[in-house]
Amino acid sequence: MTDVIDSLVCIPPGSRLDAIRAQRSEARKHAQASYASLFEPKDLAGVSADERHAIAAFVTGLHGEPKTDGFYVAKLPAGLRPAVATEVAAAKTTGPYGRFPKGPLSAEDTPGPSWKASDAGRAALGPRLSAAFEHTHMLVFHPRDAAAPSLQSLLDAGWSTTDIVTISQLVSFLSYQIRVVAGLGVLASTL
Repeated sequence: MTDVIDSLVCIPPGSRLDAIRAQRSEARKHAQASYASLFEPKDLAGVSADERHAIAAFVTGLHGEPKTDGFYVAKLPAGLRPAVATEVAAAKTTGPYGRFPKGPLSAEDTPGPSWKASDAGRAALGPRLSAAFEHTHMLVFHPRDAAAPSLQSLLDAGWSTTDIVTISQLVSFLSYQIRVVAGLGVLASTL
């Protein structure tokens, strides 16, 4: 099985970077296993492959890491690509934003924009993906503001509680994968 991170960074077997990654063999193995369980499971349950790839393309587009973004966009059905690209462009910001509970960390509260899918985006993506994208945006840019109303909007759009866990796991894994790919890319340029 091809290691996705190795492919994204173009790490040839036997290279210095391959040897560096081999020093963290468990992390390498588990990252690939996480990818396989999220994008190639035996049972997709309530989140289709197209929905998983659309969410992935949205996450990677928000982060702006070109290698991972290109990888997931290429897996989208051609009909979804323009809508995803348009919503990514409208949703991009910096962050993270949010409020901490009252206490010493409140000094770090940072207000920032929330995002909702456009009317055209809702029409192209449908209610399920629109709600998933809005939840994804919350997790990426407002992680400390995630609350029951965000989850309720997913339920209202037809996602089950198990689906919501899967969506959240996708966002979490992709945030990790993006950072590893970006870091290894910088390391590769110095070797």
